[in-house]
Amino acid sequence: MGTDQAPDHLQHLDVVVDTEEYRDSIATVDKDGKRVWLYPKKPSGRFYNARALVSFIFLALFLIIPFIKVDGEQFLQFNVLERRFVLFGLLFTPQDFHLFGLAMLTMVVFIILFTVVYGRLFCGWVCPQTVFMEMFFRRIEYWIEGDAGEQRKLNQGPWTKEKIRKKTIKNIVFFAIAVVVSNYFLAYIIGMDEVLKIVSEPIGKHTGGFVAMLVFSFLFFGVFSRLREQVCTTICPYGRLQGVLLVKDSIVVAYDHKRGEPRGKMKKSKAAEAKTDSAALSESAAANPVDQIKAAVHGDCIDCKLCIAVCPTGIDIRNGTQLECTNCTACIDACDGIMDKVSKPRGLIRYDSMAGIEAGKRKIFTPRVWAYSFVLFALLTLDVILLTNRGQVETIILRSPGQLFQQKEDGHITNLYTYKIINKSNKEFPLSIQPVTPGAKIQFVGASLTTIPKGGRVEGVFFLEMPNENLTGRKTQILIDVYSNDKKIDAVKTNFLGPSSHQ
Repeated sequence: MGTDQAPDHLQHLDVVVDTEEYRDSIATVDKDGKRVWLYPKKPSGRFYNARALVSFIFLALFLIIPFIKVDGEQFLQFNVLERRFVLFGLLFTPQDFHLFGLAMLTMVVFIILFTVVYGRLFCGWVCPQTVFMEMFFRRIEYWIEGDAGEQRKLNQGPWTKEKIRKKTIKNIVFFAIAVVVSNYFLAYIIGMDEVLKIVSEPIGKHTGGFVAMLVFSFLFFGVFSRLREQVCTTICPYGRLQGVLLVKDSIVVAYDHKRGEPRGKMKKSKAAEAKTDSAALSESAAANPVDQIKAAVHGDCIDCKLCIAVCPTGIDIRNGTQLECTNCTACIDACDGIMDKVSKPRGLIRYDSMAGIEAGKRKIFTPRVWAYSFVLFALLTLDVILLTNRGQVETIILRSPGQLFQQKEDGHITNLYTYKIINKSNKEFPLSIQPVTPGAKIQFVGASLTTIPKGGRVEGVFFLEMPNENLTGRKTQILIDVYSNDKKIDAVKTNFLGPSSHQ
């Protein structure tokens, strides 16, 4: 927080004016652009315990989901290499791109709505970066190297046997966890079955997969051992987006400046006096603006700076909402602990909105929230409708380019077609195609259709024959149905080319 000269009639009161100079830089980079290494104090409290429980549930799901299969398909898989996605056991291929695009649009609207209402709640509670960094890697670091002061002393001290031992153990443990985590992330891309093959079979059979595992492992090790909070403050696009998504009614981790300011040190022996003085000054403060400023001398913030000490991104939450804040609640727990010690109510730092702090009450459902909610509901409804009507197969039947019709001796006309049928399900089933248009007959070139593999495709060529008298013009529309076990699963329309005039 910066200071400017106060107005003349208030200069004798030492009023602090916020110039927001802290927004010109981030806490992890100094004036020369060099990295400032942070040593956050180990947090504790009700929110930290709740986040730990959520994190362990998240980890359990993260480790279990790759082994869950639905009809032989992994429950969740995002194989961008082969453009093959599985969501909740449903297989999506490139032919479902319109569904994928709509799902992405729905997700964007949901992110906007969620951020407008709840700020960066996702970042603090279930973001993988926060979960692994704060709840696993950081805890291991506290266990091996000690709390913030001990870590700082160890890093700034000479390389002794004790320092070498601790650093070696920590980095070995970090890399081992990074290997496990990276392999699991890889399982969400190429599938757990493929990962297990790479791990169990000779390296020579899966050289590319083994190299990918090493790259992923070193990448994760670098993120959690070196980059750390830099991912949230300089790399993650969501942190940047919150600056334009947050509004005054968004619920964020906020400091109650009306209750806490002006801050100042408080001696334990004078804690009781401060409460008495604050009550005594309240009457005169209501009558005289100058007295109101004097009365605020005994704000609840005792300027212990513990909220800064525990912050994993090094910010001072008392300056207001900042892009570096991940809403991890460490400052809430730290402040609540201090308020308990000085016999003041909790909540000086709490989940609230800026409008809520100013007005003394929260208002979540603003017109903007209702508008976003309506759009989100409409998109979700459209998603459900399209998914419900999504067929098992996608059939493409086209006339062979550059080929004219052929006329047989009996007067029948034939056209050559290519077909491609894509199985969008995770089951193998028998398949056949039958023309619906009267008089139309199909003659396959080569083997006829029998079955189609799960998630696979079949393609080939066939002649379509029509009696000349059944044609309606140079181009006649033909309807072809696709069946599986006598059940119609798709229908395709195509054009049949004939002579310009026919009898």
